[in-house]
Amino acid sequence: MDDESPPRHPVDWREVVVVVLLSVTTILTAWVGFQSSKWGGAMSISFSQASTARIEATRFEGVANRRISVQSTLFSQWATAYAGGDTALADFFAARFPEPLATAFPVWLASDPLQSPDAAASPFELPEYRIPELDRAKAADARADAKYQQALRNNQRGDNYTLLTVAFAAVLFFAAMSGRMRSTRGGDVLLGFAVVLFLVASSFLITFPKLV
Repeated sequence: MDDESPPRHPVDWREVVVVVLLSVTTILTAWVGFQSSKWGGAMSISFSQASTARIEATRFEGVANRRISVQSTLFSQWATAYAGGDTALADFFAARFPEPLATAFPVWLASDPLQSPDAAASPFELPEYRIPELDRAKAADARADAKYQQALRNNQRGDNYTLLTVAFAAVLFFAAMSGRMRSTRGGDVLLGFAVVLFLVASSFLITFPKLV
C-alpha cells in the first residue's frame, strides 16, 4: 500500500508580508513614540536651562549696574572736588576708588584728558574699565540664547517623531485592512500602499537624531 503524502498548501506570501509588516511596524511605532517622549523631555530641560541662564544674566547685570552707579558717583564727587580746587578732597576720593575704576583712573589721567582731544571723556570708556559681572551677564545671555534655540530644535525633533508615529499607525491600518478586502486586487493595493508608506517613514526614521 502506497503512502499518501498530505496535501501541501501553497504559501500565501501576501499573508506573510502582512504579518511581517504588522510586527515590524508595531515595534517601530513603539520606538518612535519613545523617541518623541525623550525629545519632549530634552526640550523641557533645555527651556529650563535657558530660563536659569537668563535669571543668572539678570542677576549679574544688576550687580554690575550697582557697581557702575556707585563708581560713577565717586568719580563725579572727585571731579567736583578737582574742579573746585580742593586737592585734598579729590585725592581722598581717588584713593578710595574701587576696582576697576582704581585701575582705569590713573590710565585716564595719564592721557591728559583736560588737554588732549583724543583722550577718553571718562575712565569708564577705557578698556581697563571692565566689570566682571557684565562679562558674566553677557556669557549667561549667550548661554540662554543657545539653550533656547536648542529647546526649539528638540521640540521640532519631537514633533517629527510624532508625525512618524502617525505614519506608522497608518501603515498598521492599511496593512490590517488589506486582509479584510473581498477583492484581491483591492487588498493588494492597500498592502502596496502600506509597504510604500512604511519604506518612506523608515527612511525618515533612519535620518532622524536619536536619544537613548
